[in-house]
Amino acid sequence: MVLRSISYPIAIVSAVVALVGTIALFPQQIAHWRPEWMGLVVIYWVLRAPQSFGVVMAWMVGLLLDVLRADILGMNALAMALIAFMVLASHQRLQLFPLAQQALVVFLMIGLAHMVVHFLHQLLGEAGGGFDYLLPAVTSGLIWPVFRGFWDFVNRKLE
Repeated sequence: MVLRSISYPIAIVSAVVALVGTIALFPQQIAHWRPEWMGLVVIYWVLRAPQSFGVVMAWMVGLLLDVLRADILGMNALAMALIAFMVLASHQRLQLFPLAQQALVVFLMIGLAHMVVHFLHQLLGEAGGGFDYLLPAVTSGLIWPVFRGFWDFVNRKLE
C-alpha cells in the first residue's frame, strides 16, 4: 500500500458505512460476533494516509461512536485513538506484512482496544466477566483482507 493523500469524501463515506454497520440489526445469536467496523476504518485510513488521518481524527470518530452507542463519552474515542496510535507507531512495518499477518495484527489491536474499554466498564461496575468482549476482534481480524481489498478497489476506481 503506497502512502497517498486521503480522499475525504471516500473517508466520510467509509465512516458512515461503518456507523451504519455498527447499529445494523444482527441476529441475537451472533450479535457478540459483530465486527468492529469503526476500528477497521481507522486502521485502514491510518495505514493508507498516516499524515492525514491520525490520532485526533480517530478520536473524533470515536466520539461519534460514543454518541451512536449511547456509551460514556470518551470510551470509544479512547479506543479509536489507541488503535490509531498503535497503527501510526508501526505503519511502515505493517504495510510490508502479508494480508494474513496484517489480519493477525488487526485482531491484536482491536482486541487490546476492547480490553481497555472492558476494563473501564468494569471500573464503573457495568460489565460482566468472561471474554465475550473479544469476539468482535476475532471477526474483525477475519474480515480484514476483504475489507481492505474492497476499500482499495473503491479508492483505485475513484482516484
